[in-house]
Amino acid sequence: MKRQAGFSLVDVMCAILILGIGLVGLTQGVTTALKSSKEAERQTTAALIAAGRIETLRAEGYLTNGEEQGEAGEGLSLYRWKQSVTSTAIEGLHEVQVTVENSQSGQVIYELKTLMFDPPLLSTTDTSNSRRDSATSRRRDRRRQ
Repeated sequence: MKRQAGFSLVDVMCAILILGIGLVGLTQGVTTALKSSKEAERQTTAALIAAGRIETLRAEGYLTNGEEQGEAGEGLSLYRWKQSVTSTAIEGLHEVQVTVENSQSGQVIYELKTLMFDPPLLSTTDTSNSRRDSATSRRRDRRRQ
């Protein structure tokens, strides 16, 4: 009897099946990694937009109670923001909430809440009157924009 060396058709089919299952798993792993990466990028961008809005309020030097909304800017058409400033029980302390949404679906991507202090305006001295006048004129200029 002569014995033949090599692979049978069953051996080859099993090897192809195992390789196919491995490739499908690898493809799904890469796809999941890409989706996670894209979601992380969206979250990071939204967090930076929200933090930028908070820093803009700090830079203005005064707070105005109310709500505002706007677009994130050029190149960021996927995002829009909403900002809410409300007074708290402590005079001069305000709660600021910035929400960043997907501009197409309206789905909230990121929300940032913080407390900010804006010293109350005093009218007892001339310096405080000039500060109040300056703050009033800045508010007017801001509304015009």
